[in-house]
Amino acid sequence: MSVDLSKLTTELRNGDSMKIDQSSTLEVLQLINKEDRVVADAVQLALPQIAKAVDAIYQSLKKGGRLFYVGAGTSGRLGVIDAAECPPTFSTDPDLVQAIIAGGEKALLVAVEGAEDDAELGSSDLDKQNFSSKDVIVGIAASGRTPYVIGALEYAKSIGAETISLSCNLDSEISKMANHPIEVITGPEVVTGSTRLKAATAQKMVLNMLSTTVMIKLGKVYENLMVDVKASNQKLIERAKNIVMTVTNADEELASAILEKTNYEVKPAIVMIEADVTYEEANKVIELAEGMVRKAINLAKGE
Repeated sequence: MSVDLSKLTTELRNGDSMKIDQSSTLEVLQLINKEDRVVADAVQLALPQIAKAVDAIYQSLKKGGRLFYVGAGTSGRLGVIDAAECPPTFSTDPDLVQAIIAGGEKALLVAVEGAEDDAELGSSDLDKQNFSSKDVIVGIAASGRTPYVIGALEYAKSIGAETISLSCNLDSEISKMANHPIEVITGPEVVTGSTRLKAATAQKMVLNMLSTTVMIKLGKVYENLMVDVKASNQKLIERAKNIVMTVTNADEELASAILEKTNYEVKPAIVMIEADVTYEEANKVIELAEGMVRKAINLAKGE
């Protein structure tokens, strides 16, 4: 069955790049760079939509739900990247933010032909992860019409889960299916239809915004520091130490000593130093403060 792509702005020809095959290396780069500069402005226009999506994800996660990114091709790979970065950055459980890509892990490296055209596969892949009404899905498709993503969104909607879509075309198919549609209109690509360019850049920017803002709202950032960083290697151990020293003005010796007591958990280390309490007391107030360091410090001080 043929698919009409003529109305998709991501599939239109870019008038400025008609002679790109005759251009010099520098001219090609300048044109790509010029087009890339429109992406941030396009994302800015979508900020109200993105804010609604962030609040929906936050509410789902607060109630014990999980966040699922679902996509095919480049869109799916971008979801995998964002999900994979959450545990080391914010010490989240790997199950909290997950990504499902059409064709499975193999599709991360090699295109799996036909997988993105299977709506039933999108539905069954989501079901295999025990997706429930408490969870939230972000369906990612630059075209906004990928059957695999549509199938996943349909399944999520059928069980009453929160649904979010992320596309780069106006009034896209997946937008019509989502409670919270996000449309970032980046326009025709320098190479016609190559949505790994501007559209993918926009998707990456939005996914950064979704996960980062949700984690800030969940208390995983204090001031602008990653206080839930998982110190899983030497670089991150040093980062944890530097964060504690920055926040508390403690010297390196004290910061290291306290972090050894907390198994390099930054939050309790900060509370211990700032409020002069034990590790057990710090953890207790952090729990009462729902992970918010500023509130935990005040509680520990009796303020």
